[in-house]
Amino acid sequence: MTKNKSGQSIEKKYLKLSGLEPLVVTPDTNFINVGERTNVAGSRKFLRLIKEEKFDEALAIARHQVEGGAQVIDINMDDGLIDGKEAMVRFLNLIVSEPDIARVPIMIDSSKWDIIEAGLQVVQGKCVVNSISLKEGEEEFIKHAKLIKMYGAAVIVMAFDEVGQADNYERRIEISKRSYDVLVDQVGFPPEDIIFDLNIFPVATGMEEHRKNAIDFIEATRWVRENLPHCSVSGGVSNVSFSFRGNNVVREAMHSVFLYHAIEAGMNMGIVNPAMLEVYDDIPKDLLEYVEDVILDRREDATERLLDFAETVKGVKKEKTVDLSWREESLQDRITRALVKGIDEYVEEDVEEARQSLSKPIEVIEGPLMTGMNVVGDLFGSGKMFLPQVVKSARVMKKAVAYLLPFIEEEKKKNATGDVGGSDSAGKVLMATVKGDVHDIGKNIVSVVLGCNNYEIVDLGVMVPPEKIIQTAIDEQVDIIGLSGLITPSLDEMVYLAKEMERKNFKIPLLIGGATTSKAHTAVKIDPQYKNAVVHVNDASRAVTVVGDLLNKRSNQKYVGDIKEDYEKFREGFLKRTKRKEYLSIQEARENKYKVDWDTTTIKKPNKLGIHVIENFDITTLEPYIDWSPFFRSWDLHGKYPKILEDKVVGEQATVLFKDAQELLKRVFDEKLLSAKAIYGLFEANTINDDDIQVYADGAPAVIFRTLRQQLKKYKGKPNLALADFIAPADREKKDYIGCFCVSTGFGTQELATAFEKEHDDYNSIMIKALADRLAEAFAEYLHEKVRKEDWGYAVDEQLSNDELIKETYIGIRPAPGYPACPDHLEKLTIWELLKVKEEIGVALTESIAMWPAASVSGYYFGNKEASYFGLGKIREDQLKDFAERKNVDIAYARKWLNPNLLEE
Repeated sequence: MTKNKSGQSIEKKYLKLSGLEPLVVTPDTNFINVGERTNVAGSRKFLRLIKEEKFDEALAIARHQVEGGAQVIDINMDDGLIDGKEAMVRFLNLIVSEPDIARVPIMIDSSKWDIIEAGLQVVQGKCVVNSISLKEGEEEFIKHAKLIKMYGAAVIVMAFDEVGQADNYERRIEISKRSYDVLVDQVGFPPEDIIFDLNIFPVATGMEEHRKNAIDFIEATRWVRENLPHCSVSGGVSNVSFSFRGNNVVREAMHSVFLYHAIEAGMNMGIVNPAMLEVYDDIPKDLLEYVEDVILDRREDATERLLDFAETVKGVKKEKTVDLSWREESLQDRITRALVKGIDEYVEEDVEEARQSLSKPIEVIEGPLMTGMNVVGDLFGSGKMFLPQVVKSARVMKKAVAYLLPFIEEEKKKNATGDVGGSDSAGKVLMATVKGDVHDIGKNIVSVVLGCNNYEIVDLGVMVPPEKIIQTAIDEQVDIIGLSGLITPSLDEMVYLAKEMERKNFKIPLLIGGATTSKAHTAVKIDPQYKNAVVHVNDASRAVTVVGDLLNKRSNQKYVGDIKEDYEKFREGFLKRTKRKEYLSIQEARENKYKVDWDTTTIKKPNKLGIHVIENFDITTLEPYIDWSPFFRSWDLHGKYPKILEDKVVGEQATVLFKDAQELLKRVFDEKLLSAKAIYGLFEANTINDDDIQVYADGAPAVIFRTLRQQLKKYKGKPNLALADFIAPADREKKDYIGCFCVSTGFGTQELATAFEKEHDDYNSIMIKALADRLAEAFAEYLHEKVRKEDWGYAVDEQLSNDELIKETYIGIRPAPGYPACPDHLEKLTIWELLKVKEEIGVALTESIAMWPAASVSGYYFGNKEASYFGLGKIREDQLKDFAERKNVDIAYARKWLNPNLLEE
């Protein structure tokens, strides 16, 4: 028995977890280290193995974690290109059969409840769920906690509520106390099975509000352990030293100091990389003093003192010194190093030396350059190089080839036959973004990666009509066709191309890629249309392997056969799963609509009704609104910003990429290389005929927005949503309001990209497009905030951080045509008609209703406090027919503009 601060006796209860062996966390237990390498967000290698369904190899990572001393292993399958539920169940079932892994407890980690529950249903022993919080309110929190209790698991509770993340001492204890009381008093959750993650944030960032991040966590930990009996405290330790990434001497000391004080305060488990820990007593006394001053916030100038001292720590400055010793190596080694490191400063000098030593200039390409590129390919294939590095390698290669071309042409003139001894490429690949679609970042990256592996690329660019793709494939005698697309109509274009290739008796493989594409769509819709190989490639890192296997004459037949068989099984399973679900008729769905209480809900009249245009906008205003995580994903570096910068696998490369992005962004700002424009309007509106929104301008009917409604049969009390539900019906005789908008930061992007390409700089050509996309999303975020707080004015007191904006914690929504809640692209035409978008700001729609410039965003504004984002799900033929009639279009035409994955089979 122990006593609390009030002197009351408390029976001590301990956290008990188990795999095949028990793990009891007592006061005498050392710090419990959680292994995170079986987390797709924490390990690039693990993510790749799961994507490639190499689960046996993925098990080896789990085994290595346990052998390395992890007492709990964290398993996370949250990735957009993985069936997370299926992967979690499969991996957990495999672990069961591995006693050396299964002996330790499992932490089931996911942001998606269905994945967590699927894991709980198959995991053995007593596991930990990571995590739940009050973010979505008490009702959802209690519901999940009851289920976790029913399954007999412990739980990590994040210090997060409806307002946001706890970022100071008071908020940490407020949320922890509330969560604890709800769990213990209302749910009856065993208090010893509660683990609080109190949010470890960086210190020494230079920002005043971050000074107390570490000490607030430590003191909140102390408070939780003293006032919330029996619970535990956890956290991710590496976050605290984020400001000193790249300086391992200081980081290791910071981790050790932080842990020393946090463990003393009661932190008893967490994620720590043992390789990034210094023994506390071995930390030099001067460094220890500076670090403790920062961690414990003991001095006003603690951050400045540590920063100054860090510059004196041995090894810190070595990265700043340019090491040119490699210039003394052999010519081949110099060329290889330049290609691997992406150094183009000396490439012409080295290529000229190679040219002088060989009989023909083409031999420089065939020999030293291809030898170097083979090294690049091997490193990339083995996961030791990352995509941004490969694109830089391609830049060096292109500059080398450009230097050699005049010499090669001269050689041709000297040779009467014109034969200068060309090298055979590994194969010829045609790449194209399909008709109507303007997005090409992913396609360009794949082209560069394949080019680095000796494939000849025929790039037709964007908005390529099918007849041009077909004819070029014939004329160029290509070995493979690769199709890319981002918008929904692109999916139909790909189906049509496959049919045409079959009709014309093509034999070559077809690659499918792009953001809206998927294995499901490829297997269900495209593969049946073409007898030869059809392969979905979900990232650039797989492209080389897939193309190599497809063109390998010895193994091609088996490889293609395996893919066909896999897609057939997938198709059968997909259709069976679809048929098992129950759907309502459109009328039944409307009867189960979401019902706002229009008698009591607040409807705020906008302060500025009508259409507003923004030109000559200061684009630098957008920098604080940028969401950087998707930027890294576009380069095939997966992780959430800013944590990705310190990721053990991709952190170093992500940091280099981010630095390059910042430099180019500064150029964009300083030289005004891109311009931004916007148009938006706020209008009176009412719902009519259940699913239509009548919009009024100057008191008269202007346009009608048509919405679609969920038809999946829900359990009792759950409505079938349509966006129209969030606008007051006309028969209530209440004026309501709606907004719509278009923003673009793409003016100048294509010109810049083309200029970079002329300089053989694919890296910056891709970079400027990726930055323009991020700025466009930032503009949409900025404008929505402005509308909420000023023009509409229903949230004048809103004060949200950029993280909170990214997490969409604001009131109201801004859904976009083509996205989950309103997947019909035709409604973009209505927005363009209402706002006169093309006439006013110059953003046009292609024949497939994609926006041009590509770095543009459009959508609606809904201001009702009950409006929420949702996914439409499958729709039945009866709604499709009804929708076509409401729009006064042919049903086949209406079907064309909907994602085919949404249509019920």
